[in-house]
Amino acid sequence: MTTAQLYTIIALCVYAVSMALIGCISYGKSKTLDGFLIGGRNIGAWATAFAYGTTYFSAVVFVGYAGQHGWNIGIGSIWIGVGNAVLGCLLSWLLFANKTRKMTKKLNARTMPDYFEKRYNAKGMKVFAAIIIFVFLVPYSAAVYKGLGSLFSTVFPGVETWVWMLIIAVLTAIYLVVGGYVATAYTNLVQGIVMIVGVICLVVAVLAHDTVGGVSGLIQNLSEITEDGAQLTNIWGGSSFKFLCFNILLTSFGTWGLPQMIGKFYAIKDTAAIKRGTVISTIFCVIIGCGAYLIGSTSRLILGGNLPEGGIDSVIPTVLMEVLGGGVAGSILLAIIMILLLSASMSTLVSVVLTSASAVAVDLIPAVRKKGTKAQSQMLLTRLLCLAFVACSFIFATQNIPIIVSLMSFSWGVVSGCFIGPYVWGLFSKKITKMGAYAGILSGLLVVGISTLVITINSDFATAAKMSPEMGVAAMAVSLVIVPLVSVFTKVKDKEKIEEIFDCYNKD
Repeated sequence: MTTAQLYTIIALCVYAVSMALIGCISYGKSKTLDGFLIGGRNIGAWATAFAYGTTYFSAVVFVGYAGQHGWNIGIGSIWIGVGNAVLGCLLSWLLFANKTRKMTKKLNARTMPDYFEKRYNAKGMKVFAAIIIFVFLVPYSAAVYKGLGSLFSTVFPGVETWVWMLIIAVLTAIYLVVGGYVATAYTNLVQGIVMIVGVICLVVAVLAHDTVGGVSGLIQNLSEITEDGAQLTNIWGGSSFKFLCFNILLTSFGTWGLPQMIGKFYAIKDTAAIKRGTVISTIFCVIIGCGAYLIGSTSRLILGGNLPEGGIDSVIPTVLMEVLGGGVAGSILLAIIMILLLSASMSTLVSVVLTSASAVAVDLIPAVRKKGTKAQSQMLLTRLLCLAFVACSFIFATQNIPIIVSLMSFSWGVVSGCFIGPYVWGLFSKKITKMGAYAGILSGLLVVGISTLVITINSDFATAAKMSPEMGVAAMAVSLVIVPLVSVFTKVKDKEKIEEIFDCYNKD
């Protein structure tokens, strides 16, 4: 066993025990459904801000996006991190956090489908939204498992990837099922601190590497790469400008309609916490987002321009081993970075699993059952479904089931494309109708579905999957336009109830 492997195992053990303890301590606050799903709407600024940020950035961002875009685009890829911080975080908090907190509290809504039902008086919309969440978010969590499993396999080449995915699944299940959202929020706080320390240390390490030579050396050395020097140093992304813009739009505005992101606003305790949380979360996203893509942009230099054997997904893991693989200090730092990536992934996983489980246990099953569901039964069912979804995600990730792999490509764009219009307009306008909201959800689904079908017929499915960012952006845009447009031609049936709902903004 190497020094790096030993330190990583020690760090992993300490981390696992810490997460389990937080889950056990939080158990007392998660005995009710409100406590389990939204922390009793009493979560503070720091915990909520870090929960939002750590859910935003998983190992997929580091291993997939930062590695791929940093390698192909270069310095310009950092704009994705900037867009995520400003549009996906700061603007989201400023526009939606307080309104979401107040309206969901007024409606007593615990989930996105629950919000749709009570805001638009539409039980069918609740069921439809719950199905979309289940179909597309569980495969997304499988992608997170795969990204993190392959990363640990690089450090421990003798251990199968599925073993690491199983360890991640068990850790996730323990503190989520025991402690619910409260445990998730406070583990996210710890995980967020680890992520900040790890990213700063890694940025310093890669910039100090002999092949990089600091910020000025990075630009100079990239420009000297014969074939792609001009592309890699172009601040606007060069020939990849259009591709860069679509990725910024998808990964930034996409958060506006994702239930696992918006759900953080349900739980924050008051307006004062939102003001502090806005600042904290934005700073966090600047550090993590920009840091990840900066690290990715150094990869061509550190790896000598040679793409690793494992392809684009192996870029960041190979960079880590090259920069941190030797010496005691490097081994300790590598252990910290591995826990950073584990933290990033687990925070995303628990949010997605909790969102998926609640969609079925709280939204779907009670809506289709003729008999009512007792609160205690819902509580038990939600915990059991959390376990089931963790297991399903693990199985999907290990089996490479074709339909699941395909759904991963479209998950972010489809879910946000369906929900962004009804969610955003529902907060701001009294004139939005049930039919307008239905049109928004359907249009998001149809834009991606029809586009995929047309591209697949004219080319192939692989081409359609590569164009999933463009489809996702188009779905979000259409949803935002179609909701108010259809509402103009339809009527709001219960104006008094709508007035009562919007009165929540006049109270704290």
